[in-house]
Amino acid sequence: MSEPRPSDRHDASDPDDTFAEIVDEETQRDPDLAVIEAGSRTLRTQSGPPQGEAVPDRPADPETDRALREVEQELAGRWGETKLEPSVSRIAALMDVLGEPQRAYPSIHITGTNGKTSTARMIEALLNALDLRTGRYTSPHVQSITERISLDGAPIDAERFIETYNDVKPYVEMVDAQQPYRLSFFEVLTGMAYAAFADAPVDVAVVEVGMGGTWDATNVIDASVAVVTPISLDHTDRLGSTPAEIAGEKSGIVKQDATVILAQQPVDAAQVMLKKAVEVDATVAREGMEFGIVSREIAVGGQLLTLRGLGGEYDNIFLPLYGAHQAHNAVVALAAVEAFFGIGAEQARSLDVEAVRKAFLSVLSPGRLEVVRSSPTVVLDAAHNPAGALAASEGISEAFSFSRLIGVVGTSGDKDVRGLLEAFEPIFAEIVVTQNSSPRAMDADELAAVAVEVFGNERVQVEPRLDDALEAAITLAEEEAEYAGAGVLVTGSVITVGEARLLLGRR
Repeated sequence: MSEPRPSDRHDASDPDDTFAEIVDEETQRDPDLAVIEAGSRTLRTQSGPPQGEAVPDRPADPETDRALREVEQELAGRWGETKLEPSVSRIAALMDVLGEPQRAYPSIHITGTNGKTSTARMIEALLNALDLRTGRYTSPHVQSITERISLDGAPIDAERFIETYNDVKPYVEMVDAQQPYRLSFFEVLTGMAYAAFADAPVDVAVVEVGMGGTWDATNVIDASVAVVTPISLDHTDRLGSTPAEIAGEKSGIVKQDATVILAQQPVDAAQVMLKKAVEVDATVAREGMEFGIVSREIAVGGQLLTLRGLGGEYDNIFLPLYGAHQAHNAVVALAAVEAFFGIGAEQARSLDVEAVRKAFLSVLSPGRLEVVRSSPTVVLDAAHNPAGALAASEGISEAFSFSRLIGVVGTSGDKDVRGLLEAFEPIFAEIVVTQNSSPRAMDADELAAVAVEVFGNERVQVEPRLDDALEAAITLAEEEAEYAGAGVLVTGSVITVGEARLLLGRR
């Protein structure tokens, strides 16, 4: 196995002599926040620490597994996540008949192009370490649909997922009958998540948008903190063809008097976000200005960070994830949690540094530069657009000392496939193109035609079946003694990564 290189010093950004003055004005917090901040410790004690795997297996009980498959089949019969009618009218109607469960707890809302799920997981871990009960809603899932709805850091179990679906189903059908279009797959899952969070109950919900912002189904919450991870080009047919246009859609999650945590952005996207903040009297904290990375060192199994938050500096933070992009996600998550607690100009304090260290040490992000096998090393990364591919490429080059890297790539047909392949071309010695089981998957031969243009014919192999593609890539990595340090990177789609994870026996 090719191990990550230990401790070559690398600073992602040099610390300024002094940071710009931390947020000039901080939004007045809800008077009940003191109670929330204290946390419902009795409930936390009763529920215990987060249990279970980040990616759960199928239910062991045959009856439960059968019931879960029935729910999955019913949900699959609705509009998929890529067929959209830009409106929140249906989800708003569902929330109305459910009694507005999304207003039973405060929320942190996350949009952006890349890094949303990892950032959500980090925010969740920080809140858990500070004794708050959390609900997390993210998408898409890697292997199990139940991953999308988490309580206290763990996906809800299959029984609870089924129970939640059965509880909301009559109300879903009621709304279906009243609307021009039935509720979509994503809208029903969003309703389930908000209902499950209210039923738990949670102290705070961490919610990732599905796509965009303004008309995303999640956007029936009034989050006190809006997080914007880096914006780049993706879903251009629905969101816009420039970062500024996409930012305009994503800015819809910024609500009146909220705090906006803004990751590093293209200039035009940042301008759009800042303009929206002015319009709704939101406070803005910008990465590189009000908060940022002070130092970063590569370490075995991850990286060691010093982060500057809104309330001060946090040192000796070990993050067990690879890549500079994950360090940026970490500081954004830290600032978001500080903002949630009102830390800024009006509160000259910081979070408990030991709790922060404990939280980041516990973070998992399945399918994000995740090592799932050794001899040879096989890494999974769900990059599906050029910006994500570039981050993965830089991360794997920095953290691993592979003598040769073989790529296994299966993409969706609606992505910038050429851009993604061009980002990986410098690090892949050879590429095995394949396809996953999704109806949206790009045909392997079509993908190969683009790959040949990028890599040249001699570096491209076609294996339409993913299991054959994995076997071929592992064989290439093992075939010559001089390549004892070769590795395999499986990428191109969350679905490709999830299916590879199953095939490689990862649970």
